[in-house]
This record gives sequence, C-alpha cells and structure tokens, in this order.
Amino acid sequence: MPGTNLTREEAQQRAKLLSVDSYAIELDLSGAQEGGTYRSVTTVRFDSAEAGAETFIDLVAPAVHEVVLNGSALDPATVFADSRIALAGLEAGPNELRVVADCAYTNTGEGLHRFVDPVDDQAYLYTQFEVPDARRVFASFEQPDLKATFQFTVKAPEGWTVVSNSPTPERPVDNVWRFEPTPRISSYITALIVGPYHSVHSSYEKDGQSVPLGIYCRPSLAEFLDADEIFDVTRQGFDWFQEKFDYDYPFAKYDQLFVPEFNAGAMENAGAVTIRDQYVFRSKVTDAAYETRAETILHELAHMWFGDLVTMEWWNDLWLNESFATYTSIACQAYAPGSKWPHAWTTFANSMKTWAYRQDQLPSTHPIMADIRDLDDVLVNFDGITYAKGASVLKQLVAYVGMDEFFQGVQAYFKAHAFGNTRLSDLLGALEQTSGRDLKTWSKAWLETAGINILRPEIEVDGEGHITSFTVLQEAPALPAGAQGEPTLRPHRIAIGFYELNETGKLVRTDRLELDVDGARTAVELPAGTRRPAVVLLNDDDLSYAKVRLDEESLKVVTAHLGDFAESLPRALCWASAWDMTRDGELATRDYLALVLSGIAKESDIGVVQSLHRQVKLALELYAAPEWRETGLARWTEATLEQLRASAPGSDHQLAWARAFAATARTADQLDLLQGLLDGTETVDGLAVDTELRWALVERLAATGRADEKAIAAELERDRTAAGERHAATARAARPTAEAKAEAWAQVVEGDSLPNAVQEAVIGGFVQTDQRELLAPYTEKFFAAVKGVWESRSHEIAQQIATGLYPALQVSQATLDTTDAWLASAAPNAALRRLISESRAGVERALRAQEADAASS
Repeated sequence: MPGTNLTREEAQQRAKLLSVDSYAIELDLSGAQEGGTYRSVTTVRFDSAEAGAETFIDLVAPAVHEVVLNGSALDPATVFADSRIALAGLEAGPNELRVVADCAYTNTGEGLHRFVDPVDDQAYLYTQFEVPDARRVFASFEQPDLKATFQFTVKAPEGWTVVSNSPTPERPVDNVWRFEPTPRISSYITALIVGPYHSVHSSYEKDGQSVPLGIYCRPSLAEFLDADEIFDVTRQGFDWFQEKFDYDYPFAKYDQLFVPEFNAGAMENAGAVTIRDQYVFRSKVTDAAYETRAETILHELAHMWFGDLVTMEWWNDLWLNESFATYTSIACQAYAPGSKWPHAWTTFANSMKTWAYRQDQLPSTHPIMADIRDLDDVLVNFDGITYAKGASVLKQLVAYVGMDEFFQGVQAYFKAHAFGNTRLSDLLGALEQTSGRDLKTWSKAWLETAGINILRPEIEVDGEGHITSFTVLQEAPALPAGAQGEPTLRPHRIAIGFYELNETGKLVRTDRLELDVDGARTAVELPAGTRRPAVVLLNDDDLSYAKVRLDEESLKVVTAHLGDFAESLPRALCWASAWDMTRDGELATRDYLALVLSGIAKESDIGVVQSLHRQVKLALELYAAPEWRETGLARWTEATLEQLRASAPGSDHQLAWARAFAATARTADQLDLLQGLLDGTETVDGLAVDTELRWALVERLAATGRADEKAIAAELERDRTAAGERHAATARAARPTAEAKAEAWAQVVEGDSLPNAVQEAVIGGFVQTDQRELLAPYTEKFFAAVKGVWESRSHEIAQQIATGLYPALQVSQATLDTTDAWLASAAPNAALRRLISESRAGVERALRAQEADAASS
C-alpha cells in the first residue's frame, strides 16, 4: 500500500500517459470560523495517450462523496483508498473527472492551515502545498510536471478577503469569490489565503509595465507592518531580476502575505507568496534581521521565474530551484544599485555556508543532485546541501563561466522553457552555449558527488622572506561512515588574497590573484622576489565551496588580529574557518572562546556578531570538556555583560549583547539583573526592554527556576497574542522541575492537538542545556515513542519531534549505543532513519570535540 507516498517511477508513468489541461476548484469555506471540514469540488480536464488505460488522482480527505469520470459515476468506497482515487477505462484524448469531497482544515502548516488569533478571535487560513499537499484541498495529479491552469471559486464568510494566484475580484457576489484561471503552473504553487486580513497596496511601474503589489497580515500585526520598506525591497528585486533575466515578471500581480504558524521562511506560490509573520517585527531587531527578511523576499521573487515560470520535472532538481533562488537573492542584495546590504556575501559566508559545511559532513550527505526516489525522500531533503551548498556551487559556476555569460544562458533558458518543465541538462546546455565551457566534467565533479574538500597553502620562503614556492594542496577527506560515494577532488576557481597590517593596525589586501585549482597540488605562479605577506587567505572573496586552512604564519597573525581585517568578508571567512576547526576538534573550545573574546569587540558586522554568539554558546554547551564547561560559560557570560554595558546606547550591538547575556545568565547577581530589567528596577542606558526582549528574560528566568507559573501568566496577560502564547509555552516547558518536563512531554508526544508553532515552542522550552540530568530519563522514552510518532503524525509534526526531542544533550557513548540499537531493531523508514542518524552524528562529533578540548587543558 502506498499510503501518502508517490514514487518517481509512478510519476514518470503517469506523465507519459497524461497531459492535464485545467482544474476548476470550488471550495465552500463559509464555515471556516468554526472549523471542522469543508466541501471541495474539483473538475479536472486531461488527455490520455491510451484508450482503456488506468491511472490515479491524488486526494487526502476524510470523505469522498462523488467521483464521476466522463459522465459515469464511480463508487467512492471502491475507488478511493490510501490517498488515491483509481481511474480505470480512460478514453483516448480528452477526459473529464469530477470529485466531490469533504476536506479537513489542519493546524500543522500543511494543506489548508486554520489559525484563530487570540486578539480578535477571528480565523485566518492559508494553504501550503509544497511538496505534496494540494491533494489535501482538492483532487490533483500531484507532481510538478503535470502543469495545468487552475480556476478557484471560493465561498467565504462575509467580510473576509480571499487571495489566490490570479488577481482578486473587486467584490464577491453572495460571498463567493470567482478567480480567473491561472497560467499553466504546477499544483504545488497554487494558493489560497482567506480571512479578515489587513492589506496595503501599491504597484511596480517600469517602462510602461505596471504590476499590482499587495502586502497582507493579520489586523493585530498591522501597527507593526513596515509596508514601505517591504515594497522598496520588492521593487529593487523587480528591477534587478528583470534586467538580469531579460524576461518580464510572468504573472498578473504580486502579493506577499504574512501568515501565522508557517513552517518555513516563505513559499513561492505564483503571484501570492506566503511568508512567516514573525517577519513583521513587533519589537526592535538588529539590521541582520532586516537583511534576512530582505533575502527571503528576494528569494521568493526569484522563484517567480526559476521554479514557477520554469519548473523542475521531478524533485531531484529541487536543489536547482532553491539554489538558484538563494544565489540570485544574495547577488541582488550585493550588486543591485542602492541596496542596503552590499555586504550580503559576508552574511552568506557566515551563515548559509556554515550550514552547508555542517550538512555535508553528516552520514546523510548526498550529491547536490540527489537521487529522489519518492516523496518521502524529498520531504527530508530541504537541507543545507539543497539550499546552501547548491548556492555556493552556483557561485563557483558563475566564477567559472563568467557572470555575464551565466545570465545570458539563464535568459535563453527562460525564453526556451517558459511555462514548461526542465531538467538540469537544459540549464547546463544553455550555459555551455553562452560560455563556451564544457560543463559535463564540472557537473559530474560538483553535482554528482558528495562531500567537501579542504584547501591548504604550502609556502616556502628564503632567508629574506621572498616566496620561493607556493602550492595549493587539495584534500578529499573520507566521507562519514554510512555515507554513499567516494571522496572526490574537484576543480575550484578561487581567489588568493595577500594581506598586510597597515600603519593604523588594519589588515588590508595588498594583492589578489585568481586561478583554477585542480588535483591534489596546484602550483601558484608569482613574480620573482614576491615577499611573503602577513596573511595568505585561500578562497578570498569566497568564490568556491571548500574548507580552508591557514598556514602557520598566517594563523599566528589572524589569531592576534582577526578583528582587524578592514573588510567584513575576509573576517567572516576566518571566523568560519575557526568555527569549522572547532567542530572538527582541530581547535579546542577554550581556544575558540579565547579567539572570539579577543576579536569580537572589533567586529562591526552585526550578522557576524550574532552568529558568533550562537556558535560560542553551542561550542560551550556541546563541545567543551564537561569538567571545564561551567568555567567557559561563566567567562562567556561575564564577557556578554561587559559588552552589553560597553555598547553604544540604542545600537544593534547593544541589543545583540543583551540577548546573548539573557541566554546564559547563571549567577544570582546576573539573574537579579535580568529580573531588574524585567520589572524596571534596573536599566541599561539606551536598551529598550520591549515585548520580545521581555520574553527572552522571562524564558531564562523560568529555565533557572526564578520565574514560576504566576510570573509567566502575568507576562502572558501583558502580551495576549499568538506570539505571547508561544513564548509562554516555551517558558512553562523550560521550568527546571520534573513536573514541567512531564507536562511538556505529554503535550507533544502523548497528545496530538498542539498546532505546529506551539509544539515547536514547547520543544524549544523542554530542551534546556543546563538541565541534562533532568532530561536524562527521556532518552529511553524518546526511543520508545519516536517510531509511533512518525507513523501516526503528519510529516511536519513528526519531524519536529524526531529532531527536536532526540537526546542531543546526552553526549556519551551510551547515547550512541542506544541509538545504534534502535536503528538496528526498529526498522524505521528511510526518512526517519536519516533524521536519527544525523542527530547521532551530532553526538559523535560533540564527543570528539570534548576529547580535543580536554586534551588541550
């Protein structure tokens, strides 16, 4: 029985048999305020290549009332089973199918999600269909290469707004909204957003082109909606993408809808992008948060061309979809005239690439072009390789073929395949035409192999300090145990930077050379008499994807002067290298802490500062030798308080340091300060203790036993919102009592009624790094429950539990042994096995790092 799965072979067979013309979908959502189920009527017209053939259409629904194929009624009890409706005896040529069903609202962020805002008690709906969840709302041939037009008719409660892919009708008739058909698109990018949403409207105007723009959110967030800022970023994206792609925006309007309890960052529904509403900032955030939001906005806008206009044939090219959107969104931020974030590649190197490096060293590492056998495979493949490594490799490809040639190839690709489906070979063929480069060898090395390379400089100098020999060494470390494939040396296009300390004490680049690195050894040609600089930095400008190591002399200078690089990108590359060495056990955690403390005060890039905060905390909690951990945490917390007090009043750095201090405050005096900031008896000049910062203080006070249920309830009374409810759930689960942990466990594992966002909040509170002993009994409970959870819950809910409640804090051989025994005996499916194996690898890495840290003492 297939359950809700679909294999690649089944999809290929169905695509050979069918071409789909159109869907007409009628939904009665008039009872949405009360919830329950709703009536869904689908009429789909499609052609069959064979008379008498059999196939199936996908549907997940509590009840099916009618199935009518070419005028003949089929018995739903006979043809509907296991998320499929069997269709036999197709006619050659045109066919028409009508399906009437009752479909269910969800609270998991999949299908048609229903949320009730505690501020106004109104329901708000939105759809999320990627990967296979359009079938939860209407009957569909659920695969990306069976494109069709979609016409939605929706009955909604009076006074509500309905938004879809096509322009919203000016006014409904009897509360029924009738939309025009869409262009030919895939089912997973169709969308409906329904409810009494607040909206702001504008337009994009350029050379006679006019595209209506809309921004939506719940009324309870309207006072915080900075629509002008969002429109500005959006228009910048329109300008840059239309120029680079040489193809006008392909849909009739562009709405961006900030929706509640969204699982991802955003979703590229054609003309109706949904975005998590945490991006409507209720409190002061740093510029890094605005930069991240802008990248998300631009990422989804790029998808309108790459993904929506031209769509992958099957999910093995998901990486190309996501990597292209990521690469072009960062490039737009970095290069578009007037961008507020010209340093975007620094952020990319510091955050996205560290995610990729981590993912690529797990036992689940896979080629960028992954082998996606079925839907179960793709559901766990939205990972650091699909997004971040893929985007890194696209950046390498741009360096390899040239940026102008790259975008010329992309332009030809869009024109050739508009509103169609493609494979990777279609894009590479277009790039070969414009660049003259043979990309088959490049593709095989970069896209069809797994793992990461290490680049090291080998430098020899004479007695006067002149370089006599310079070689770039490339290594291909063994893949993690359990990973498929072989280590591979790859061709790299890199820059090498030479840096010197200037008269003001800044490290500035004095020379740069760009070359191709291939094989184990690549000689670097330099003019005779070239003096050895203070720092030699491989992969300067971050053109390629590789772990980089410094030679001994450069490492000494960087260790003393990491914060002194004049530019943010080389600093970020060195910070990332140090973090990578810490994770690999090549740099002791206590030495990493010392390095950060010596340089972070000079770090101007707020995104880098906040990443360092997260990394130091993680290193101390997981990679420090247990006997030294508390010493390291005390040293770090004292430093965060020092920096909080030294930061410019009202600055982003002050806010970031306040949050870092709140995250690890531990002594009685430090916790007294948190309490004082909360009740107003203590102040820090310029620091606004606003709603979100208050909750950060409450959550830490709760986790340390200083805030009880009464204090949490009082804070919730101040912030009776959906966000407040989530924060309160985190604080309650964070309390250091057996009763609090048992209650949280019961809510998540034994109950199944929590909405996705609230469940995530409870899990976040439950797992507290300074409560290891309290959490120890839950290791056995986790392994007893996780397979049943996986088999009985929706994918998003089950994945949250499998990854969030794995005993990652119990860093011991016993945890590895228990995990191995479960993997050997439980017979989990491939997706669950992958997630558990990844978590196990985290414990194994932490053990090695702890041993390295202990050895350095």
